[in-house]
Amino acid sequence: MNFKKLLFSLLLFPCVVFAQDPGYSQFFANPLHLNPAFAGTTELPRMVINYRNQWPQKGNSFTTYALSYDFLLKKRNAGIGFQAYHDREPNNIITTSSATLAYSYHLQVGLESFVTLGLNAGIVRKQFDTNGLIFPSEIDQLSGVVSDAGIAQLYEGSTSYPDFAIGAVGQHRNVFWGASLHHLTTPDESIHKGDNKGKVPMKITVHAGTRLHRFHHDLLSRRFTLSPNILYQQQGAFKQLNFGIYMIEKSFLFGGWFRNNIDTRPDAIIALVGIARERFQFGYSFDYTLSKLSNYSYGSHEISLTFFIGSTGENTSRNKLLIPMI
Repeated sequence: MNFKKLLFSLLLFPCVVFAQDPGYSQFFANPLHLNPAFAGTTELPRMVINYRNQWPQKGNSFTTYALSYDFLLKKRNAGIGFQAYHDREPNNIITTSSATLAYSYHLQVGLESFVTLGLNAGIVRKQFDTNGLIFPSEIDQLSGVVSDAGIAQLYEGSTSYPDFAIGAVGQHRNVFWGASLHHLTTPDESIHKGDNKGKVPMKITVHAGTRLHRFHHDLLSRRFTLSPNILYQQQGAFKQLNFGIYMIEKSFLFGGWFRNNIDTRPDAIIALVGIARERFQFGYSFDYTLSKLSNYSYGSHEISLTFFIGSTGENTSRNKLLIPMI
């Protein structure tokens, strides 16, 4: 089965396809998408731009764009965040756009322990357009001319629905963790009303990691940081376990993840590099597919840009969470 046949099957038989969120490889470089409790967890206001090109195949790829902004309300120990994203499936057949607002509250539960609770609410709009598709019934078998005669009857249109999520993140010394639940109401995104096949399953995310400081044992004796992480996600029948590690030395960082789709087989190896400065952060990652989807996917590319805005002032926040950079 080639890529076009696969896409055609997914469109004609929606009863076997269940909605799944777009995923990112730089999990922590899109913090509000991962967990609403990350809102306001940096000293300075943070603006993040994300771009992902997944499975490029002769120009027909899954592309996702995201823009977020969050900041800390120091006097209230709270964070506010906004995010918008747009997701396009091949040939713009299915497009999804959303805008969300996140709120978090920060607690200090000990001298070296912090907890942040968060929630978000938003609006999602999904559109289905078959104008870019050509079906066998539209092709004249003798002349090869494409016409509208005998066009397949597929439902087109759009739908909008509210969406909600909750989450928590915490830290004790150099160990951090978090959990979130997305699509709390399992909203219905069906274009054709009444088919009862468009329920968005609740997504469960659990993540944890730590930072370990080490020194080079050479003449320079430079300090570097290792940050091992684990992340589990489940949405409907889809289950995924990710193991990763970052190495940070001054402003340069690199690392990798191993992504495994449980109940099937290893999915991908993710390599990433980045630059982290006081006010700016850049990350690039590439997914090398290990499964049979490599025949169609050609890997995935992802870029993240993070900007920290404003000045810290004299007093820093006492409940500052430690999270990975990308």
